[in-house]
Amino acid sequence: MAKIVLDKEKCVGCGACQAICPEYFEVDKDGKSKVRREEVEKEKMNCIREAIEGCPTQCIKLEE
Repeated sequence: MAKIVLDKEKCVGCGACQAICPEYFEVDKDGKSKVRREEVEKEKMNCIREAIEGCPTQCIKLEE
């Protein structure tokens, strides 16, 4: 199982990850993205990869 890692320092809170994959991401009270579930099932990998590609600051990584 893979794990999502989010660098909050780089995050600008655009919400792209939440729009692409709301099951795993949300915008927190501080205006930055937050990982809702760190561990990713294989069938959800495409959603996470799209969120990674859609992130303008490239602050999302996937540890496999």
